[in-house]
Amino acid sequence: MALFPSAFIDDLRTRADIVQVIQEHVSLKKAGTSYKGLCPFHGEKTPSFHVNAEKGFFHCFGCGVGGDVIKFVEMHEKIGFGEAVRHLARKMGLTIPETGPDANEGDTRERETLLKIHEVAAAYFREQLEGPGGARARQQLTARGLTPETIAALGHGYASSARDALKNTLLEQGFSMPLLVRSGLVVERDNGQIVDRFRNRLMIPIARDTGSVVAFGGRAMDADQVPKYLNSPETPIYTKGRTLYGLNHTKAFLRTTEFVVVVEGYFDFAQVFQECRLPVVASCGTALTPQHAQVLKRFVSKVVLSFDPDAAGLGAAARSCDMLVGEGFQVNVAVLPGGDDPDAFIQKRGGRQYIAQVQQSTPYLEYLLDRTVASHDLRKDDSRRAFLQEMLGVAARIPDAAARDQFGDRIAHRARITESVVRDEIRKAAVERRTTVGIREMPSLGHLKPAERGLIWALLNQPDEAVRALGTLDCEDVDTLAAAPILQQALDLAHSHADFSPASLLARLSTEEAQLATGIAAEPHAPAPALACAKALRRLRFERQNASVQREIDRLQESGVGSGIDSLWQQKRELLQRIAALEVSGT
Repeated sequence: MALFPSAFIDDLRTRADIVQVIQEHVSLKKAGTSYKGLCPFHGEKTPSFHVNAEKGFFHCFGCGVGGDVIKFVEMHEKIGFGEAVRHLARKMGLTIPETGPDANEGDTRERETLLKIHEVAAAYFREQLEGPGGARARQQLTARGLTPETIAALGHGYASSARDALKNTLLEQGFSMPLLVRSGLVVERDNGQIVDRFRNRLMIPIARDTGSVVAFGGRAMDADQVPKYLNSPETPIYTKGRTLYGLNHTKAFLRTTEFVVVVEGYFDFAQVFQECRLPVVASCGTALTPQHAQVLKRFVSKVVLSFDPDAAGLGAAARSCDMLVGEGFQVNVAVLPGGDDPDAFIQKRGGRQYIAQVQQSTPYLEYLLDRTVASHDLRKDDSRRAFLQEMLGVAARIPDAAARDQFGDRIAHRARITESVVRDEIRKAAVERRTTVGIREMPSLGHLKPAERGLIWALLNQPDEAVRALGTLDCEDVDTLAAAPILQQALDLAHSHADFSPASLLARLSTEEAQLATGIAAEPHAPAPALACAKALRRLRFERQNASVQREIDRLQESGVGSGIDSLWQQKRELLQRIAALEVSGT
């Protein structure tokens, strides 16, 4: 991802009036010093969504979301930070000065040219499909039950048997041969000859969710033609593990639903898209990746997997389901009867029957439990142990502790083992699985000390006072607090920037941290003055240290060890003096 200069981001936040940006999507009314409206991120009848124009942030008291103007665009448009910045910059008429190793002029120009090459190629393939040479390809599409409207919407095309028809067309358009090779649309053979990659194939354009074509899939026209499907290689504009086929067509639909159906193939997608009116994407014949999951998280929290019922399909589905469960999705599996994939099933039985299968889909964990039980004789101790061992690994991947325990109870019931024993084993497996320390979960508002709340409130409402208060603190004063991630970022920012602002702090925070901060900042009154809060936090630190020293003194006295006690008493006296000095000076 390209980087953006911090000065540009600050300028963008200043120019993008958060009230005007949000009012394009939410009806806001003035309410005191802020604006109020119905939250666009959850259904409500009483307005709980507040926008603070002066400080440049929004917060919903109903669902807890919050952030600055860029974060609002990210959440509302379901796009990443970079796309949100570009979206806002275009609206403000600002030129984007991208910097960084991935954003140098040569790389940017190459990517733009590759996109243009694919745009021309897509138009060429469509033209070939519509011409005399595409008659058989049109017949095959019609035989699949696809309508002319669907064929046009999905941009289907045809690549003739000619060895260099597309290559010559692109060269005539002025594109260089090295870039054609780089695009993956032509391939250089061992003898140095350069020919079209796709020949005698039905062509399916693969696009980003913005609609730009970045790759192609080609299906064989003849039964003996191999491979059956030929796909573009990865290029500077196409990464298979990040691209979901069809998302550009169904993205708007996904925004209105709580789930997505994931199918495997291009024509599976085409049939569901045409006949079922379901939110659907395709994985392009591979198991889903964590990058795919991050894309889907922008839209939904539930995934229904509808992969081919053959062995390979079930294998891909299992790998995808395991990953999605680990990413926190609710996952269902729709296994179609009769050994059909979605394409064949819909052609035979129609869209309504397929919708019914999706509606009756089985929660993946139950599906997996049933399948695993069927492969073990749970009357035997060794089989029961093997079953338990196999399921422990699955349960350990469930991120939510309550859901993990519930699944553990289901395992215990099937294996006829005490629930508490299974829960303990799952917790051990979950701990062993954590090879890296995860991000600390942010506390709720009620778990913060008043001094933490007061300082956070001041950071977003009275930044000058907050910065003065931060000047009396260091990292040791905050590193054991529940709100340490927010306060440490504020300390770093205050110590390194003279122009501290609420927006610059929010930009450094995670989504959860920003929600917590804006929730506190949206309160009408300060919980306590900023300097008083800083004083309280320093006092807490000294009291923690004093208690620790006293515990060590008590331990040494009880054990009869005299060495070291004098230095500990000296530390204790110094800490008590610091606490007393705070009371006298107020700092």
